[in-house]
Amino acid sequence: MGAIDTRPARLADWASRSVAIVWRAFDLQLATYAVLLTCFGLAMAYSNTVAGGEAPLLAGSVFLRGLLWTSIALIVFVLATAFDYKWLKTVAWPLYAVQLGLLGLTLAIGTGVGGASRWVSVGGLQFQFSELAKILMIVSLANYLAARQGRMDSLRNIVGACLLAGPPLALVLIQPDLGTSLVFAAIVAGMLFMSGASLRWLGAITFAVLAALPFVWTYILRDYQKERLTSFIDPLSDVRGAGYQLYQSQIAVGSGGWFGKGLTNGTQNQLDFLPVQTTDFVFAILAEELGFIGGMVVISLFLALIWRVLVSGWRSRDPFGTMFAAGLGSMLVFQLFVNVGMVIGIMPITGIPLPFITHGGASLISIAAGLGILESINIRQGRAEW
Repeated sequence: MGAIDTRPARLADWASRSVAIVWRAFDLQLATYAVLLTCFGLAMAYSNTVAGGEAPLLAGSVFLRGLLWTSIALIVFVLATAFDYKWLKTVAWPLYAVQLGLLGLTLAIGTGVGGASRWVSVGGLQFQFSELAKILMIVSLANYLAARQGRMDSLRNIVGACLLAGPPLALVLIQPDLGTSLVFAAIVAGMLFMSGASLRWLGAITFAVLAALPFVWTYILRDYQKERLTSFIDPLSDVRGAGYQLYQSQIAVGSGGWFGKGLTNGTQNQLDFLPVQTTDFVFAILAEELGFIGGMVVISLFLALIWRVLVSGWRSRDPFGTMFAAGLGSMLVFQLFVNVGMVIGIMPITGIPLPFITHGGASLISIAAGLGILESINIRQGRAEW
């Protein structure tokens, strides 16, 4: 009698042990916080759909589109987690070229409001490639900075990072999309700081940027952008014009009280007083309907998520992983601070979306890709504990 072939059993045992190792390394906290924030975003999409007089599951409704985008984002997250992130270092420069191509395509055939070119229609769906460009920019910069680890006290390397970010930032600014271009700048600043770049040179570059602001204000920014940036100082001076959005937003936030008016019961939402309530100012509707407590829960989830992102970077043994986490964390921190700040009136109105909560497929899918890459880094390098 021949010997029993035990190879299938050994292979099955190896596979089960590999799955167990991967599961232990998967950062469940990070995924949980992201899922909870997505649920809040769907709740706001549901409320806005009901306020608009539509059935939530009606074809084309805000809520149904939100479910569609969430499903796609979940698939993207799983695929990005399964993908070996180390290949990103190999294709970083081709991805940079893809980023420039997508932004150039947006300028060529994109559509928008008031002559802007921000969205590209594909198969009946609108994509904002500048959202995807944020993640591609983080990949490119992470590859650049990781290759120069320990040498970021050099002005040449610091300027090189800025020059790398310059073309995509300029293409976004030309669209024009001031908010997204500011997010790009925040990503570069955060990654340079976390890379150990010389504070002396970073200070000099910051001073140069500040010195250039009068030129940007006079020759680059458009009149409506200037009005947005200045209206937060005194929104009551023009409540029917430039200050209208902020004025209505503050009414919504203030009327929510501690516990809110209840989902779908927001007055500002039902009466359609607040423009762009599904996008830039969705946090105002959230605060009106879920109150101060609901708003603080959302902010706490964001802070917990950002903490897990940074923990992933600190635990990474690969400089690329550390830099990628720094870029993703910088993006989330900046968008959270600016969006909530402009809703309550302490920051200028710049059109920066609130991740997960603002209705928009491109933003959600891009963040899902970023978090998936981060989980790929976790799985292949360390173990995240609950």
